[in-house]
Amino acid sequence: MSNADRAMTDIDTSEGMGRFERYLSVWVALAIIAGVALGQLAPSVPDALSRLEYAQVSIPIAILIWAMIFPMMAQIDFSAVVGVRKEPKGLAITTAVNWLIKPFTMFAIAWFFLMVVFEPLIAPQLASEYLAGAILLGAAPCTAMVFVWSYLTRGDAAYTLVQVSLNDIIMLFAFAPIVVFLLGISDIQVPWNTVILSVVLYIVIPLTAGYITRRVLVARRGQRWFDEVFMKRLAPVTPAALIVTLVLLFAFQGGVILNNPLHIVLIAVPLIVQTFLIFFLAYGWARLWKVRHCIAAPGAMIGASNFFELAVAAAIALFGLQSGAALATVVGVLVEVPLMLVLVRIANRTRDRFPA
Repeated sequence: MSNADRAMTDIDTSEGMGRFERYLSVWVALAIIAGVALGQLAPSVPDALSRLEYAQVSIPIAILIWAMIFPMMAQIDFSAVVGVRKEPKGLAITTAVNWLIKPFTMFAIAWFFLMVVFEPLIAPQLASEYLAGAILLGAAPCTAMVFVWSYLTRGDAAYTLVQVSLNDIIMLFAFAPIVVFLLGISDIQVPWNTVILSVVLYIVIPLTAGYITRRVLVARRGQRWFDEVFMKRLAPVTPAALIVTLVLLFAFQGGVILNNPLHIVLIAVPLIVQTFLIFFLAYGWARLWKVRHCIAAPGAMIGASNFFELAVAAAIALFGLQSGAALATVVGVLVEVPLMLVLVRIANRTRDRFPA
């Protein structure tokens, strides 16, 4: 490999990322501190917010989750799915890994660590809740941050869009059945109607709103205005809503964190193992099938990372703000960015092993 190629391979992984994405783990850590402090110093605030519910759904959290998810959904162009006919192998790998493998390996790995290895350290009921949070993460492949990982690995942006679009379509129909099945065999009983309500609230509604918004604005103002003006104005909404959600979540979780700080580490272990397993499975499969690197790398990133906004929302809707499941999904946010930046560097260093 030439010096020029090597220089391109060793690109700075912070390039192309906004300040929020680049330091996401820092913001999450600060949200933890702020949330715990709020819960301990002003317990009346989370108590008052917890009473604003309808059908077991926290209204403030639902609004914040919509604010997080809508900008992501608005940027998806589902008409791009037709482009899959050119190179179907990459899409086949991503789809198989995300929906036939990832949810079940996440369940198996999390169950092994949380219910067996760490059994002396975690109470059984709490371990079950942590397992539920891991299941929700495993059933939700990444939607938004993949565009950042694709850029950093010099991925094919159009093909990445196709992969993400198809994942969103499948998620509409597969998320609820997979979650209910895996929670069921884990002896965690969740009513079907509650899961379906979560899917409608946090996938169907924002996806429909994003689709309609995109169609109307592009038709009236043009694609360039939509991308360069509207989406840029909308960009700060997602990070702001995410941080406020995490502050509220940790305001309710403060007691658990202060009493069991080790649990954060214990939850992170299976999530880290799962991330590396899924990445190398998809990445290695793509290499065996001689898929181009610009398709293989983003495809592997989709499975390795999670749609944590949906997982957090579903955990809150299904188990409540103060649940171990909600805490587990937030730990997923905390560990994801550092892990994905490591995988970006690995992908860039192994570019020459794939077809040009």
